[in-house]
Amino acid sequence: MYIKKILVAVAILGLIAFGIFGYYVYKGVFLSNTDFDSKEEIVYIPTEANFQTVLDSLRPLVKDLESFSLVAQKKGYADRVRPGRYLLNKGMNNNELVDRLRSGNTPVKVIFNNQERLEDLAGRIATQIEADSAELLSAFNNDEFLKANDLDKRNALNLYIPNQYEFYWNTSAEEFRARMKTEYDRFWNESRREKAKEINLTPQEVTVIASIVQKETAKVDERPRVAGVYMNRYKNGWKLDADPTVIYAIKEKTGNFDTIIKRVLYKDLELDSPYNTYKYKTLPPGPISMPDISSIDAVLNYEDHDFFYFVADVENFGYHKFAKNLAQHNRNKQEYVRWINRQGIKR
Repeated sequence: MYIKKILVAVAILGLIAFGIFGYYVYKGVFLSNTDFDSKEEIVYIPTEANFQTVLDSLRPLVKDLESFSLVAQKKGYADRVRPGRYLLNKGMNNNELVDRLRSGNTPVKVIFNNQERLEDLAGRIATQIEADSAELLSAFNNDEFLKANDLDKRNALNLYIPNQYEFYWNTSAEEFRARMKTEYDRFWNESRREKAKEINLTPQEVTVIASIVQKETAKVDERPRVAGVYMNRYKNGWKLDADPTVIYAIKEKTGNFDTIIKRVLYKDLELDSPYNTYKYKTLPPGPISMPDISSIDAVLNYEDHDFFYFVADVENFGYHKFAKNLAQHNRNKQEYVRWINRQGIKR
């Protein structure tokens, strides 16, 4: 009888111990272990990170780092860390956290437009993916890549079509560049290339003119008409006489692309630069900005008209007055000059 009581007691103690053990296992695996009030938080695991890096990244976001570590090791994650951007939800348990970090790399939306130079583009992209601006700029300017794609450092901006794209955060500079080449080829499909051929321009030349159109007007509905003016000049062998190209030439010469120039002076028109379309008939050697798709399509589908001149419309701000001859243009221009003088704009 005494031995039986001992066995029963041992069995009870075993059950209690097993229950306690089971509770801690349950708590460690299945109870919430997040420590933030928002609905979700994002954690970034860099390339070549080890498990300690993961723990350091999670430290502000989980209640019990030790229990997370135990579950991660049991599930084999500690030896197979995966870089990326991960979205953690409030109330996640350790099991869910490990599963998310193991297979839940969340894409990021990468957006860019209006960059004037590759340096600006690299800086913009570096705020959205893991690659830094120096790595990106080096990839953009890589001589072998440029040569293989019939580009140079002045026209390489042509390759990057502004839009919204999905990338994994841990995308490398080379991977980003390769994706942009794919997107460029997709954009310049057979239809667009045929339209470019019909107006005797290459895709690169279309982009250069589109970059000027982009700088001339922010009004999407006016861009085909502005493009028509430049195409009339171009087809008739005129210089483009585009103020935005002079502004770009000034910025390139001074090296100050942050300067704001609101007024082009007569002395500026004499600046010796391949970007100065008041001095040279040829198109600039590259785009003076990153044109929107609407500007590129405006050139490909430019408005067929007899206008050769235009100037800002002071009665309808944002739009322009168009003229077929120089006399009419000069009258429109005098009105604009009087207005800009009243504003006190000297530069």
